[in-house]
Amino acid sequence: MKIKKGDRVRVLTGKDRGKEGNVLLALPGDGKVIVEGVNIVHKHRKPRGLNQPGGIQTQEMPLDVSNVGLLCDACGRPRRAGYRFEPDGTKVRVCSKCGGDL
Repeated sequence: MKIKKGDRVRVLTGKDRGKEGNVLLALPGDGKVIVEGVNIVHKHRKPRGLNQPGGIQTQEMPLDVSNVGLLCDACGRPRRAGYRFEPDGTKVRVCSKCGGDL
């Protein structure tokens, strides 16, 4: 999976299409990511003991990784990521369109 925690992404499909945010958590086994401020749902929770009150709580739910695009720093648009090897042997993610670093 080419999207990692801390990346800036834009939602491409769904009810939150066009929104941007940082990836809070990447779930490569499931092919999903959690983006801050996107795909918010309301959970109705029962009280559990004295220190956990009940009520309606909001939380971000995972999005499929195919529904988000990694934002390129140079282009400013969502792009696919490619890889390039530096002369010292390190692997760097690059924009597939302009070749800029992601």
